[in-house]
Amino acid sequence: MMTTDDKAYVFYLSILLTAIVGSFLYSRRGSFSQTVQQALIWMLIFVGAITAYGFGDVFKAQIFPSSAIQNGMGSITLSRANDGHFYATLEINGQDIDFVIDTGASAIVLSKNDAKRIDIDVDNLNYLGRAETANGTVSTAFVRLGIVKLGDITDYDLPASVNGGELFGSLLGMDYLNLFSEFRINRDKLTLTR
Repeated sequence: MMTTDDKAYVFYLSILLTAIVGSFLYSRRGSFSQTVQQALIWMLIFVGAITAYGFGDVFKAQIFPSSAIQNGMGSITLSRANDGHFYATLEINGQDIDFVIDTGASAIVLSKNDAKRIDIDVDNLNYLGRAETANGTVSTAFVRLGIVKLGDITDYDLPASVNGGELFGSLLGMDYLNLFSEFRINRDKLTLTR
C-alpha cells in the first residue's frame, strides 16, 4: 500500500514526465510518427522505472530470498522464497552461512560443508547423536557456535549439531527460534522479535 509520501512522489514524477514528453513533442513536431515512436519508448522506460520502484521489496525478496529486513533493534523480517521456505543468512564466527528455517527441526543443524567454513574439523568430531529425518536416521555431532549474528541480534556459545550424513544445506530449528520472544508468519513474511 502506498503512503502519502509515495503518492506525492508518483504525482511529482507524473508532472515531470508530462513536461518532458510535452517539450519533446514540441521540439520534434516536424516528424510526427518518429516522435510518437520515441515517446512510447520513453513512456515504457518510465513505467518500468515506476514499477521497479513500487515493487522493489517484492523483486528483492524474489532475487535475494535469504535477505533479511531489519525492523529495528531486535526485530528481523524474512520473506518467503519461491519454493515456499524461509531462508536466513547468519554470520557465524565471521562467515555467512545460509539456513533454511525449519520449525520441524529441534536444533541448529550444520551441513559438513558449512561446518568446515566456520573452521570446525568435521573429520575429528564424535558423531554419537542420532536424529530422525525425512530420509531416515542420521548421526550427528554436538558443537558450540562462538558468535552468531542475525542482523543486529548477536548470540554467543550456541549449541548446534553437525549432520554426519548428506545434508544439502543447514537448518535453523526451534532451539534458535525459541531465543526470540515471538516469531510470527503473516502471509509471505516471517518476523522474529526479541
